[in-house]
Amino acid sequence: MKVAVSRLGFGAAPIGNLYREISDEEALGAVEAAWQTGVRYFDTAPHYGLGLSERRLGLGLAGRPRDEYVISTKVGRVLEPFDGSGLDDEGFAVPRTFRRIRDYSADGVKRSLESSLERLGTDRVEIVYIHDPDDYWDVAFGEAYPALEELRSQGVVGAIGVGMNQWEMPERFVRETDIDVVMLAGRYTLLEQPALPSFLPACVERGVSVVACGVFNSGLLSKPVVAADAKYNYEDAPASLVARARAIAEVCGRHGVTLPEVAIQFALGHPAVVSVVIGSRNASQMTSNAAYFSASIPAGLWEELKSSGLLGAEVPTP
Repeated sequence: MKVAVSRLGFGAAPIGNLYREISDEEALGAVEAAWQTGVRYFDTAPHYGLGLSERRLGLGLAGRPRDEYVISTKVGRVLEPFDGSGLDDEGFAVPRTFRRIRDYSADGVKRSLESSLERLGTDRVEIVYIHDPDDYWDVAFGEAYPALEELRSQGVVGAIGVGMNQWEMPERFVRETDIDVVMLAGRYTLLEQPALPSFLPACVERGVSVVACGVFNSGLLSKPVVAADAKYNYEDAPASLVARARAIAEVCGRHGVTLPEVAIQFALGHPAVVSVVIGSRNASQMTSNAAYFSASIPAGLWEELKSSGLLGAEVPTP
């Protein structure tokens, strides 16, 4: 990838009031803790809190040397002023002062990016992803991608890519365009690796970097002890997956490490993966995530996971 990112990245969805409201102080504390632990890659999007995440991230990074960190944001959802009452209905505890308009047109991409730069308080972002174009392949491929390619050629952005919760459409982008990076959410994790057979080899072949996020599978792998009501893909996890996560956690315990420590490091074992992005809503959570990332994982753990059938023999490990 044309842009160098830190191996651990900061996911800014939580500071956009994902699921529940947090204070500005908590949000800025999370960004400060990320910086203090060595994180230099920060990911956000207009979608996260109707722009709140971008505004808070901009405030948290203000005054720091601009050449020392990387920001990525996303296009595909343009924010328009809205006078509706109540809270946002897409998972963020924010007033509905804006509404999201799906827009993957060339004009929409440019308008979205201009607004993001204003909210972030910066004159550039290093990476721009086309965000969740699941039902919009034609316009995303035909307009959003060429618009970003032009911006990249002009030096307005350093790298371009796509960010999705699936691997199939990103693989089309990898094979049919000249993107630099894919942000892959939840499809290459300690729990499951559907992106391994086809998508990741395509990335290696084409020289496309992968940023892994959703590595806890929406919460199922985020705690040392797996709860019966744990979430998977933002819904209650099926009993079979809870049992699988618990079996992995037992192996982790036998080797003196925890499930989230292993989950946060797993994806970096693949040569295509350049960074793991983890969301944090406050300084304490960020510090914990950094500690998970830095934990020493014994080689014997990976060997036992494979010998017990919890990881395939062909899966690369750190």
